[in-house]
Amino acid sequence: MFVGVILFISLQTSPIKNLKMITIDGTEITSEHLNGKLTLINFWATDCPGCINEMPALIQTYKQYKNKGLEVIAVAMYYDPPSRVISYAKNNELPFPVVLDSNKEIMNKFNNIKLTPTSVILDQNGYIINTIIGEINFKDFNETLDKLL
Repeated sequence: MFVGVILFISLQTSPIKNLKMITIDGTEITSEHLNGKLTLINFWATDCPGCINEMPALIQTYKQYKNKGLEVIAVAMYYDPPSRVISYAKNNELPFPVVLDSNKEIMNKFNNIKLTPTSVILDQNGYIINTIIGEINFKDFNETLDKLL
């Protein structure tokens, strides 16, 4: 799954900077908050079947690896009604930060994300090491996490 990681790292000349996100509970997350953590930023929507399908495994992976240095941030797409995102997060007890990208600023920092689900993985220094378009293969992903964390 991560075959292109070394090539991708060598092509990215600088880490993602000036990232600022506000969670649905009002907490600010910045690039500096993510330093030292392997971060999965999951772009999703409440009306996306693949997003909803992968959410239970994403929750399980987060719970399994958060104490080893994994951060997960769920970024709801700009077209998703905030009330639905908040309701989904609450009803499904999402244990990781949930962010609304109502002005498209976050998706634009990651090359204008167009499809959901899309997951962007940042290394501990803020460099993009992989982008997964579509549902994550959690068997492969978790095996990779075992090596990286």
